[in-house]
Amino acid sequence: MSKHFSLADAPDQTGRIAIVTGANTGLGYETALALAGKGAKVILACRNRDKAEEAKASIAKSVPSAKLEVRLIDTGSQKSVREFAAAYIRDHERLDLLINNAGIMITPYFATEDNFEGQFAVNFLGHFTLTALLLPLLNKTQKARIVSLYSLAASWGDIQFDDIHFKKKYDATKSYSQSKLACLMFAQELNQRLVAAGHDTRALAAHPGFSQSDLSRNLAAPIRFGLSIIGRFIMQSAAAGAMPTLYAALGEDLRGGEAIGPAGLKEMKGPATVVQVRAEAQDETQRGRLWSLAEEFCGIRYPL
Repeated sequence: MSKHFSLADAPDQTGRIAIVTGANTGLGYETALALAGKGAKVILACRNRDKAEEAKASIAKSVPSAKLEVRLIDTGSQKSVREFAAAYIRDHERLDLLINNAGIMITPYFATEDNFEGQFAVNFLGHFTLTALLLPLLNKTQKARIVSLYSLAASWGDIQFDDIHFKKKYDATKSYSQSKLACLMFAQELNQRLVAAGHDTRALAAHPGFSQSDLSRNLAAPIRFGLSIIGRFIMQSAAAGAMPTLYAALGEDLRGGEAIGPAGLKEMKGPATVVQVRAEAQDETQRGRLWSLAEEFCGIRYPL
């Protein structure tokens, strides 16, 4: 078991560049704020420009020396992801940290413009394509890292390979669980392939435990009301929830392939530490099957 992570122990990030998707709110905002505070240039990769600019101004107020840049991306759109990646590669010569954070949770059914089930597209497939397109630049940057956000919900079910886009019968909770398990499996498989290819880029996964965030906006009204009453007693803050992501990105004792989460009971809250990877995410056959499907859906082949 790893030691508990402290941001104070993380090295200075001056001269490094980090992309944080979904950086305008919640965990993404706290991650971007902390990275800016450590000296990194942070790309706030967001869907809504106004909200991203508000986040940028708020971070700059807290960290006057912050180096920040807003760029638009909708991870639910393969076109948007490709445009973001092309523009970033055109304008930058390095990428040290890619934080695949953007996500939605337990939404009503919707299909994206690419005809993918919404949660699977936003949480997983968009980041799968983004990572592939940015990987050559990451691999050119010494000791780059890719952090994929998953959730305790990853343990609620399996990958529904026979109906991965829920065309037959939609279950919002199962869809969310599947998308987050996919993110964990992706991080494991990506790191294995990076190591096999001889790159020093490393992939890790992180989950925030039971943390306050805007993702609960799609939950049923009675559940939202209940959380508003008791949440402060059972949930940790978004800032605390971002610590596993920051440990995965900055921890000097990590080798790649680890999953990071809270150290407390059932990984719900507490200081960030290395946690056990769910058995399904260690299944190389299942991971390979998911990887092949994702490449097919996204029309991309990884440069590994």
